[in-house]
Amino acid sequence: MAQEEQSLAVTLPVRRLVEFLLRTGSIDSRFTGFDRANEGARIHRKLQRAAVREHPDYAAEVALRQVFRCETIEYTLEGRADGIFTASDGMVTVDEIKTTTRPAGEITEDHAPEHWAQGMVYAAIYAMQQGLDTMRVQLTYYQVDEETTLRFARDYTAKALTEFVTDLLTRYAPWARRAARWKQQSRESLQALTFPFAQYRPGQRAMAGEVYRVCRSGGQLLCQAPTGIGKTMSVLFPALKAMGDGVGGPVFYLTARGTTRAAAENALALLRGHDTALCLRSVTLTAKDKICLCETRECTPEVCPYADGYFARVKDALWDALDAPALTAEVLQKYARKHTVCPFELGLDLSLWCDVVIGDYNYLFDPVVRLARFFESKGDYLFLIDEAHNLPGRAREMHSASLCKSQFYDAKKLLGKGKSSLKQALTRINDLWIAWRHAAEEQAAAGDGRFGKTFFLKERSEPFDRALTRLCEPLEGWLEEHREPDETHTALLQLYFDVRSWLRVADTFDDHFVLQITASGSEVYATQLCLDPSAFLAQDFALGRAAVLFSATLAPAGYYRDLCGIPDARAVALRSPFPPERLGVWCTRGISTRYRDRDGSIEPIADTLAAMVRAKTGNYLAFFPSYAYLDRVFERFAEKYPDLPVLRQESAMDEAQKSAFLARFTPENRRGLLGFAVLGGIFGEGVDLAGNCLIGAAIVGPGLPQVGPRQEQLRDYFEQTRGSGFDYAYRFPGMNKVLQAAGRVIRTPQDRGVVLLIDDRFASPDYRRLMPPHWVHLEFVPDRDALGRALERFWAQEPDKETH
Repeated sequence: MAQEEQSLAVTLPVRRLVEFLLRTGSIDSRFTGFDRANEGARIHRKLQRAAVREHPDYAAEVALRQVFRCETIEYTLEGRADGIFTASDGMVTVDEIKTTTRPAGEITEDHAPEHWAQGMVYAAIYAMQQGLDTMRVQLTYYQVDEETTLRFARDYTAKALTEFVTDLLTRYAPWARRAARWKQQSRESLQALTFPFAQYRPGQRAMAGEVYRVCRSGGQLLCQAPTGIGKTMSVLFPALKAMGDGVGGPVFYLTARGTTRAAAENALALLRGHDTALCLRSVTLTAKDKICLCETRECTPEVCPYADGYFARVKDALWDALDAPALTAEVLQKYARKHTVCPFELGLDLSLWCDVVIGDYNYLFDPVVRLARFFESKGDYLFLIDEAHNLPGRAREMHSASLCKSQFYDAKKLLGKGKSSLKQALTRINDLWIAWRHAAEEQAAAGDGRFGKTFFLKERSEPFDRALTRLCEPLEGWLEEHREPDETHTALLQLYFDVRSWLRVADTFDDHFVLQITASGSEVYATQLCLDPSAFLAQDFALGRAAVLFSATLAPAGYYRDLCGIPDARAVALRSPFPPERLGVWCTRGISTRYRDRDGSIEPIADTLAAMVRAKTGNYLAFFPSYAYLDRVFERFAEKYPDLPVLRQESAMDEAQKSAFLARFTPENRRGLLGFAVLGGIFGEGVDLAGNCLIGAAIVGPGLPQVGPRQEQLRDYFEQTRGSGFDYAYRFPGMNKVLQAAGRVIRTPQDRGVVLLIDDRFASPDYRRLMPPHWVHLEFVPDRDALGRALERFWAQEPDKETH
């Protein structure tokens, strides 16, 4: 046992160590929903610049790293001191800067022991490395609302500082032993792990090999892998093997939707079932609203028992929960109830002890909610990005922000009669909205009015942003004084968060953005629109060792390399593992679904869909570019072919309605079913209807986004910067939706099915080049009669008996 303990080595950030051991109190979400990390960084830089003027030798962001040995454990402590300088009396001083919204009167010398501890550990390291006998630790607090600075200082001998660090490490020793032993056992078991199936599917070994190589060597990989290869296992297994072979990790499996997070959980469960000796701990991070144990979520100690005293109980909960290998939402809730702690925060705290972290894109890419505990600096992380075709659009949303005039006008009305600094600030902002409305009306009158009362600016609005900044202080003061969750409090709290979000985006506004102003009646909308998120994504990917972006639809590769900020990524496109003869693909040449031709297309489309359905009784989906178009064809089809069962997607369907829709697609449908759905909607991707649950899909049009002011801004931007405006704004996103919808048909090696493309544009080379290799046998038919004959021949063929 002694020999085993001597081999334990732990690398630990200083801040994590002191907060873990010394932090006390409760979770309190009041006024912490905005981008505190970025705001804190800005204030740090401001204070550091001021300190340089006072102390010429002031060094900011000093990286420190030191090995300590304590209780047979070798600790490597690392971090960055906010500042180190020589005071006027000659004492070398570590400056620890903290931003806070705590009222200045409540900021005392002893209110946060973990702050002193962080500075003391940095001082101990610096004194040891520089051979100093004494050091000073200075705490610099910046109160963000009052814009005041408070400083406290204490002097220590180097011996006292070293003893303090030793005491911390002694208290942390049981956790360090547990973490180090787990890491050793985990890596050994991952090294011994074998593929959980008797053989690889076609294409699966090639994909796994590509993933393993990039995880070992570093960099990025774009992998287009058609349905059937087994993408989830093909990325998780080689990434875990790379960890077993010495890559640090952890693995972050990031997804756009909850259903794909379940796929990752299932793959890990399969690996654990395949190898019962596998030491692999995973956590699934679930949205706060979905995992909350309270009827109404309000994360304050006065209301929530799971928030009250959280930090006093969380260590017992962590120690207990670390016995569970799969920390799913249900498991987290079980331990949260047992120890009376918040399940959401428990999941975040447990993520530091896990080999695999499963969660939404925003945990890495969203600057507000990203996992700061991991991503404050670069690590040996492995990023697996599922359904990566969604990433550019999601990233645009994360880096954009919107506000509207009525938010401010309604807030002022809710405050009632009387004067206040808050109402004055709201009035000034309302005046700016009115000026924008007049400008929109004037520009619409002077222009062609094609997009209504909308105009764009290439610069941020400095007067508007200054007015919002001045609003924050009285708004925060009102919220602090009025804590009852009534209608007014709810509205003003949401306004506060929206304003902070706007100001965060304003600080990043550059030539990748435009400011959109739209007037509609008395309402005015403003959006800081991120056109190109590639620079932000490049910074995010640089935080890890390797990234694998995978999807069934990542073509053309250059487009995704560009928008995802990974210009040097290796790109591979794997062939479908299924025999091409199992999927029939046809295109009708004689129908145009262009907007100007839609009136005349309703009848031909209805007849073409009927020909598809009558060729073989079964379940089909027809995808349309809009609800309006869908409704017109649906009504004509139902009127003309009343004997054919139909089903229509409604707008804004909830989970229950979505499940009821999909439940209709069963092999037992003797009369068959034709479902009408929207291209790019909830049924256009991520839906798994295997076997006879779905035997065909018709796609009406090439999926081009609707022409509008924002889409035209994208077109203009990418024409100017890439020379490919139409491709980037319309053709590439549209065809991605087409290919995703078509991918609903063949889900297993036993499936047979048909895909019908309805629009003459699919025949042009610009669209043909975006089609996957397994569509090489695409046939063009002139009319519905020819289509009917072709479908009859396809279904009459004896299916290939081989299942591969």
